[in-house]
Amino acid sequence: MLTKRVKTAVIKDAAIHESDNGSAPVQVAILTRKIEELTNHLKKNKKDFHSRRGLLQMVADRRSHLRYLEKNDKRRYSTIVKKLGLKK
Repeated sequence: MLTKRVKTAVIKDAAIHESDNGSAPVQVAILTRKIEELTNHLKKNKKDFHSRRGLLQMVADRRSHLRYLEKNDKRRYSTIVKKLGLKK
């Protein structure tokens, strides 16, 4: 689970403007951070199947946000993919 401080830092890093906290790039950045934390949790707790299901839902949600960005704003898509280290 992301702490408020970490989430604020992720939002600030991916935001388009000052009051931006819900655009697709911000949501992708937050989901990526959550996915990283949950992946580390699942490496330690291999039988936590409920969390694994949540992880798969987050990955699918991030994928749909990335598809939306790629379709509607290629510049922001390429920026967020490079910034987060995601590859297609």
